Amino acid sequence: MAVRIRLSRIGAHKQPAYRVVVMDGRSARDSRAIETLGHYNPRMEPVEFVVNAEKVKKWLAQGASPSDTVSRLLQNAGIIPKVERKASPAAK
Repeated sequence: MAVRIRLSRIGAHKQPAYRVVVMDGRSARDSRAIETLGHYNPRMEPVEFVVNAEKVKKWLAQGASPSDTVSRLLQNAGIIPKVERKASPAAK
């Protein structure tokens, strides 16, 4: 089972908020999660990102891989080290 740390959408129509969850990578976006690690609200000023760092590190140590968006959020929060991103070939 490929376990992923990713976002699950909550909130009303056109008012998105997200939970940071651990779930099977093959399951649908809003299906049952194994564990909830925190939440992310991009509509607040400043953006609200609250996550339990200990749980995130535990899941990463067990082999869970974060989605691209969650990886970026965790890097900005200082939970995982920042990775230099390569410029895409289409950007030339």
